[in-house]
Amino acid sequence: MIEGLVEHPVRWNRVGVTVLVLAAALGLAGCERKQQGQHAGGPPPVTVAKPVVRDIVEMDEFTGRFDAVGSVDIRARVGGYLESVNFKDGAMVKEGDLLFVIDRRPYKAALDQAEASLVSAQTRFDLAKVELERAERLAKSGAGTEQSLDQRRQGFLAGQADLAGAKAAVEQARLNYEFTEVRAPITGRISRKLVTVGNLINADSTLLTTLVTTDPIYFYFDIDERSFLAYQRLAQQGVNSTGDSTGLPVAVMLTDEKEFKHKGRLDFTDNRVDAATGTMRLRAAIPNKDQFLTPGLFGRIAVPGSPKYQGVMLPDEAILSDLDRRYVYVVAPDGSVKQQPVRLGSRTDNYRIIREGLKGDETVVINGLQRVRMGGGKVTPQPLELPAVWHGLMALGPPPGAGGAPPGGDKKDGSKPGDSKK
Repeated sequence: MIEGLVEHPVRWNRVGVTVLVLAAALGLAGCERKQQGQHAGGPPPVTVAKPVVRDIVEMDEFTGRFDAVGSVDIRARVGGYLESVNFKDGAMVKEGDLLFVIDRRPYKAALDQAEASLVSAQTRFDLAKVELERAERLAKSGAGTEQSLDQRRQGFLAGQADLAGAKAAVEQARLNYEFTEVRAPITGRISRKLVTVGNLINADSTLLTTLVTTDPIYFYFDIDERSFLAYQRLAQQGVNSTGDSTGLPVAVMLTDEKEFKHKGRLDFTDNRVDAATGTMRLRAAIPNKDQFLTPGLFGRIAVPGSPKYQGVMLPDEAILSDLDRRYVYVVAPDGSVKQQPVRLGSRTDNYRIIREGLKGDETVVINGLQRVRMGGGKVTPQPLELPAVWHGLMALGPPPGAGGAPPGGDKKDGSKPGDSKK
């Protein structure tokens, strides 16, 4: 047949044209069916919600570090050879617990010698007292001379001074003997031993170990000059959302945490701004009953930075950016969508505060932002109520069209997405 077509080129041209026309017709029919299918499905579905509007206090976040309330470098007050170590490395110790013992024998001998000298001084003093009393009686009766009386009085005063010196020597020897037992000056967590048994300890110089308190614990952080001035003005206005005068309530989040779990209060502000950095040092006291927080850890602290007011909030997932512009998609009652520029603030309960651009009664696209452009300016809104605390899009259930529970429907545990867990 091919040979026949080659022999008749006119017939071949007619067949080719026919094939091309049929293919174009089939393609146009497929495109028309596809457009009809899209039109029949309607605008794409998206999850929408009203912004969260409630009384809030804006929180400013700063980076800082934990530090112990009390910290002690343990050193011996007397020298000698280390005889024993009476704690486990890293253990919790109480005030007064025995930590180290230095060889006590030389100090026991010195104490015994001082006590013996005290007995001798006491004997001499008693004799001088008796002789003084005898000289006074003789002087009154005229049998003694004034010179003899003065000599006895001098001997008495010398014996009294010797006795006081002997008592002081005994007290010093007793203290040295007691200092051979190194005890914990505070309650806290002890470090490892830095000297092993048998080493020579130099008084007041050899570092034996360190000890830090753990409950409560301090959190130090620096704030910029502008924030410090704002806090000063708030303090002058008496702004404290809790009505408590013990310090502003704060919360700290560790580097591996996503929420500010550790509550505390500000209890210290430094007395001057650092001229080199332009910052002010602040401190918060954080309870640490479970001993989890450790001195030296980094963290972020949230400090109240405004008086209480009614704020408009949205999840970060609903906010888009175009260079330096931030905007959200607002849905009208007829399903049309428009961009609404917004100015953002800080975060509260994992929501982003909207300072400008929204009043709170708008309907905003929360999930399905990529489908907005597919709808040609219109969408099918699927409303839900935002929870009190934002836990992310996964907490809202499957996205529209993903099957399973509809957006805004019941979750697996039977609760509504708007229900907040206390």
